[in-house]
Amino acid sequence: MNWALIGASNIAREFVIGAIRDNGGTVSWVMSSNAERARAYADANGIEKATTDLDALLADPAVDAVYISTTNELHRDQAIAAAKAGKHVLCEKPLALSLGDAHAMVAAGRAAGVVFATNHHLRNAGAHRAMRQAIKDGLIGRPLAARVFHAVYLPESLQGWRITNPSAGGGVVLDIAVHDADTLRFVLDDEPEAVAAITQGGGMASAGLADAVMTTVRFRSGLIAQTHDAFTAKFAGTGFEVHGTEGSLIARDVMTQRPIGEVVLRTAEGERSLDFDRTGLYVTALAAFHAAIAGEGRPAADGEDGIRSLAFGLAVLAAAETGRTVPVETGL
Repeated sequence: MNWALIGASNIAREFVIGAIRDNGGTVSWVMSSNAERARAYADANGIEKATTDLDALLADPAVDAVYISTTNELHRDQAIAAAKAGKHVLCEKPLALSLGDAHAMVAAGRAAGVVFATNHHLRNAGAHRAMRQAIKDGLIGRPLAARVFHAVYLPESLQGWRITNPSAGGGVVLDIAVHDADTLRFVLDDEPEAVAAITQGGGMASAGLADAVMTTVRFRSGLIAQTHDAFTAKFAGTGFEVHGTEGSLIARDVMTQRPIGEVVLRTAEGERSLDFDRTGLYVTALAAFHAAIAGEGRPAADGEDGIRSLAFGLAVLAAAETGRTVPVETGL
């Protein structure tokens, strides 16, 4: 499987390139809006070709798939162009800045007959998969409530457009809260129906962007959840809890890009830690993507999953702006 990177990003450098190679793939192209950056990135990461020209990259018949990690407002046109060129697409979240654009992207992939996936890495964590299985096995009874705490400190290297550029989809909601939505959906096997939210400007973000948010969510089953996301919490740990009629799952340090953390099952019988797979999250994601291309199963998170998490993020923004509870409307 031969890949091209659309976007010379930190996440590709730190995680995705290695995951592609660990799954037997190669990376032959990288595209950036800056030619010098593209060439330096290619040289640093063992990539042969560097370009600022998307059409040149997509015209290469040797390219099977693209990974899109440009700023959010660019995803739509790049993904549609890649699909029309017959390339399989793995796109960063959020898929786009509007539901209409996200639907158009997924439709383009479907029309072209290519695999289209969203890079929601957290559902690939062994910790979250162990929690999902524990719930399915009835170990906590009927789930009633959940909490996600995903407040972190955004490193200086990532503090560019995320805290300064509303037109690129900056702010904590479309950067982090959409991950909460996907992880909750995956672990609970349930769908959010409505959300209320309050955002905060804690001093990092500018231009009217929120750098922290708290939400309360009602799910289709009746379960209620709360989330806390931030760019500004230097010393907070992350975690995920699910509380049921017969027990609780309490996970710590699991809202992360690395396969770390702990999951504890607490019931009337006491506490015990759950074992889980420590394979890299992106290695698992790329393995599923390659298998889907081979006709074996589906990607870890497909285009519809990306639409659903975007719908959640947009509902959070609307709820925070209006002070009202807002339905999560996906258009699916």
